[in-house]
Amino acid sequence: MKGKAGLVIGLAAGYVLGTRAGRERYEQIKTQAIKVWELEPVQTQVTRVQAFGASALKAVPSALWNGAKKVTHAASESGTAQERAQRAGSAAKSSAKKVADAVEDSVDDAKKAAPASSTSSSRSTSKPAASSGS
Repeated sequence: MKGKAGLVIGLAAGYVLGTRAGRERYEQIKTQAIKVWELEPVQTQVTRVQAFGASALKAVPSALWNGAKKVTHAASESGTAQERAQRAGSAAKSSAKKVADAVEDSVDDAKKAAPASSTSSSRSTSKPAASSGS
């Protein structure tokens, strides 16, 4: 969906920038774009994407930061170089697992969000097919 939205925005921007129809046509396109942007289904998806982005932004970077702190702390404690390396390695493995879990949770959240939008679009396409078969 992200790719489709980018494509539509790119095509609209290219048309607006490339058109020779002038300011009047630009204003028409702008007005229509604002109307589409303000539609409830569009705003519903915008809200979902913002919520997903916020949750993903919170989970993964904090896991990375905490992991980096643990590895740094383990490597800077007293002991022989071999002991510090072993502690740092253990901390890195543990941190990598936590980062992987955070990423996996974000992916699961994305998968949960994706079927809801594809389900609603498949419902709208399946209704006409059912009515045409009657």
